Amino acid sequence: MLTEFRTFVAVARDGTFTGAGRQLGLTQSAVSAQIRRLEEFLGVSLFDRTGRAAALNDTGREMLAQAEEVLAMVDRMAAQAGPGHVTGSLRMGAIASVQQDLMVTALRGFRAEFPDVSVRIVPGVSLSLLGQVDSGEIDLAVLIRPPFKLPPELAWRPLLAEPMVLAAPASLAGLSWRDALTTQPFIRYERASFGGRLVDAFLRRHRIAVHEAVELDEIDAIANLVRAGLGVALMPRTRQLNTAGLRLLDLGAAGFDREIGVAIRRSADPAGVAARMAGCLHEAAAIRSAGSESSPGGRTATS
Repeated sequence: MLTEFRTFVAVARDGTFTGAGRQLGLTQSAVSAQIRRLEEFLGVSLFDRTGRAAALNDTGREMLAQAEEVLAMVDRMAAQAGPGHVTGSLRMGAIASVQQDLMVTALRGFRAEFPDVSVRIVPGVSLSLLGQVDSGEIDLAVLIRPPFKLPPELAWRPLLAEPMVLAAPASLAGLSWRDALTTQPFIRYERASFGGRLVDAFLRRHRIAVHEAVELDEIDAIANLVRAGLGVALMPRTRQLNTAGLRLLDLGAAGFDREIGVAIRRSADPAGVAARMAGCLHEAAAIRSAGSESSPGGRTATS
């Protein structure tokens, strides 16, 4: 709760959530969310809210002195640890498809550099993780690039592009990707997800009407449904995808990618652990790309 305590002190000193947000590089809604979490954690209300002002109530004034003591103690502990020695924690969000590969490589490099920093991985879908970075609940997140402009407080750092392919059962041969989409049941990548929105836009752009069968968001589960002969799907070819029992068709000139990247606050300390983790993710993505280029088995069937 250290982040929430620092935000509490900033609001108490400024007198407004908006002003405290400017100091901390947070939106007013993110500041409100952090104060709400702190009040729920403590079980008390800390402010009397009047219009745009936030005045400490009696409990808040009592808690302010204690919060400042706690933060001062933490700062002293960090100073006593000595220069160059970093302790603490990092909260990182990650979609499921990067947790088995990209994140493992990144964590190996990060832990070698910061052995005394604990890392908490928060799973979730891209939209939810983006909101958690925006509200300050997590420090950064690895997710699919949003199909809309990010809030000005957040920065986007691309990592890699995963090609979208038409996945069909291995037994289904002789059909082009377009014929497969128009004649077979369709396993849809959930429309509410960022990846699913890419698929939906592709179908509308090419005026393809599909026969809806199942809609879900889990990539491995989509592959299993296709493998079982329940339909075809437009899905990303992730590095860890098990291609057994699948026929993957390249979309040719109509092809498009799912971009994976890092969402992080622009105000993040360039020398801090969140920025360094983003750097480790970039290094892991470069290693993965180099491995894909040199692998003779990474080709996709074409039609």
